[in-house]
Amino acid sequence: MPGERVGYIRVSTFDQNPERQLEGISLDRKFIEKRSGKNTQRPELESMVDYARDGDTIIVHSMDRLARDLDDLRKLVAQFTDKKIKVEFVKENLTFTGDDSPISNLLLSVMGAFAEFERKLIKERQMEGIALAKKRGAFKGRKSILSEEQVKKIKVRVVGGDKKSVIARDFGISRETLYQYLRRQQVLTT
Repeated sequence: MPGERVGYIRVSTFDQNPERQLEGISLDRKFIEKRSGKNTQRPELESMVDYARDGDTIIVHSMDRLARDLDDLRKLVAQFTDKKIKVEFVKENLTFTGDDSPISNLLLSVMGAFAEFERKLIKERQMEGIALAKKRGAFKGRKSILSEEQVKKIKVRVVGGDKKSVIARDFGISRETLYQYLRRQQVLTT
């Protein structure tokens, strides 16, 4: 029995449309991610890694959708092909099976390097734009994800002695974000 055709779709932001990536391609299952590809800690990617089995084919629009880091890309492809899972990149018209030719591996490395380079250029341009906006006084930083009411509740819980890790989890933020709010509110974080 042939394996399943598993699609992995990734966009960087929630307002981007993921539908165009594997449009018209027949798939048995899709994993849609709305996160940066800067690392492999992505819930849908992790679910797909757990889901895919020997004989399946993972289909991705392009290499940069699977990973923006060359090492991550190579590790993911190797991880899948070691489990006898094919990896197919539509845009590059490349398929990896584990029995790949040296030229295929070269193309994976070259194309992956371009994706990594592109991400670094984007990050550099972003930092330059932020620096210029700060000079103009136009950069205010990231918008607060918590309301004033939520911040007040956090302060009450911290003063009451609740564990900060529990508070952060309850509000859906990282501990570092919690500490940043507490520093801004001048609440002791001992």
